Formats: sequence, C-alpha cells, structure tokens
Amino acid sequence: MTIYFLGTGTSQGIPVIGSNHSVCKSSNIKDKRLRVSVWITWENNSIVMDCGPDFRQQMLVSECPKIDAILFTHEHADHTAGLDDIRPFFFKQKKEIPIYAHQRVLESLKRRFDYIFEIENKYPGAPGVQTFEVVNNKTFVIGQTEIIPINVDHAGLQVFGYRIKDFAYLTDVKTIDDAEIAKLKGVKALVINALREEPHHSHFSLQDALDFITLVQPEKAYLTHISHLMGFHDEVQAKLPENVFLAYDNLQINI
Repeated sequence: MTIYFLGTGTSQGIPVIGSNHSVCKSSNIKDKRLRVSVWITWENNSIVMDCGPDFRQQMLVSECPKIDAILFTHEHADHTAGLDDIRPFFFKQKKEIPIYAHQRVLESLKRRFDYIFEIENKYPGAPGVQTFEVVNNKTFVIGQTEIIPINVDHAGLQVFGYRIKDFAYLTDVKTIDDAEIAKLKGVKALVINALREEPHHSHFSLQDALDFITLVQPEKAYLTHISHLMGFHDEVQAKLPENVFLAYDNLQINI
C-alpha cells in the first residue's frame, strides 16, 4: 500500500492569503501546504480521502491516473469543495465515481453540487457519482478490502476517519471515544491532525496528537492538517519523537 499526501495544510492552506507570517514567507517547499487529502493505492485500487479546493492541482502534481472511490470525512469546504474537478476522471473512466460519506455529508453535497446529482435533464458536462452511506460500526468493502470507519468528534460535528488494513487516517479530531480508539489497535501507520502547538477548540494541538499517538502506539505516525502557527517544518520535526513525522505535501510512504 502506498499513501501519497496530496495536501497537509489546514483550511486556509499555507501560505495564508495576505499573511506576512514568517512561515508563510518560507522558501522551504515543506512549509507550503495545500488543503488536506491523501491518495491511497493498493493492488489495483486507487482512492482519495476528501476532495478539497486544491483537488485539481493535487491531481496534476501527483499524476493520479484514476479514482476508484472518494471517501469523505465530513462536509467542510476544505474537504469537499473540489468535487466538480472529478469530471476528467468521469469522462475518462466512463462510469459514475463512487463516493462514500455519512448521510448528512451526502445531503450537503447534493445541495451544494445539485447539478452533479441531477437525474432528469442532467447537464451533459457534469460528472456522475454513485453514493454510498457510511454508517458507524458498519464496515464496507472496496476492491475486496474491508474499510473500517472511525467515528470522531470535531467540536460537536461528527467526522469519519478510516482504517484500511494497517493504515488509519484521522483528521479534524478534537475528541474520540475509547470504543473508536480500539478500532485502531495494531495499525502500523497512523495519520492524525495536529493544528498547532497552542490548544484549539476543534482540533488536536501538537501535544494532543502526541498523547493520542502514545495511546494508539502505531509503528509510525504522521501529523497533518497543519497551520502556519505550528512553525517551520524542519524546526518542528527536530523536536518530535523518532517515530513521529510532520507530513508534507507530496510525501509518499509505503506500508
């Protein structure tokens, strides 16, 4: 299994528009972060988790050749706003693209991208999707591989993370129940959000994420959904435990 980090930034990305913050002015490519997403491939399967406003750019840079499914974590714009840009994949693959999400998220997408979900008199240039509801404690299968949804809380908003084999991806976590943590037992690689060093009302801080990693005990952990307020990539990485890594855009890992 290969995990390609398409984007590792928080909702505004880095650099933030109009910001004079030193991290936003950094020349280090690892300090430039698009909105958070990963592309995962295993065997002949190719899926993307979330489809944010930088999706088109991410697909061009990564040279992703196909999308078998999109797994959505939640409905916030930094995770969903790029849905229209699945059109080239739809035209190339000549079939509806499966999307998986909580029913609430599917309804949100239908309101915001109504022309994609039209059945009658559909505009011929619109992409087509096939929707699948993700339900907590109910696994589903993609390419003969079981996908386990992980239910977390984002300051009152339900969010899904996902476990695929020995890999787990969680973003926009503020709290998570013990029953959901148990679903992560034995993961080799864990991706978890860490917004900044200071506490935040709806995201793990750096220390929150490190405490969570200690609890789950993956072989390796990768931090994502990072704000410019976290600091310079190289300086933060130098302070992390040896099995914890500050993810960056276009990083690829193999499990």
